[in-house]
Amino acid sequence: MTYTIAKAAQITGLSVHTLRYYDKEGLMPYIERDASGIRKFKDSDFNWLRIITCLKDSGMPLKQIKKYIDLGMLGPSTTFDRLDIMKNHRESVLEKIELLHLHLQTIDNKIEAYEDRIKKEAIQTI
Repeated sequence: MTYTIAKAAQITGLSVHTLRYYDKEGLMPYIERDASGIRKFKDSDFNWLRIITCLKDSGMPLKQIKKYIDLGMLGPSTTFDRLDIMKNHRESVLEKIELLHLHLQTIDNKIEAYEDRIKKEAIQTI
């Protein structure tokens, strides 16, 4: 089964504009086109789009995503290179998670301080 770009956008939650941009940037070399040049998305294309979205949302630059996809298009001979990219990205994501945990603790401390202040002010007005 094939899908139009509009349907692909609906399925993925990405905009049509984003899908066109990804295609223009070479992130979707696997997308087929009909005789008129219209993109035809297949079910298997959505797996790639999920990977692209995951990598982008977790902070991988589009240039690095393109490198990863280009290596994937070359086949099994690039498995070690792709593994290296994923391991490096995983480390980057873990560092971001650690930093976010620290920021969350700071935010929680501020919330606790404000709640304590409000409680003290309420007690003083009684």
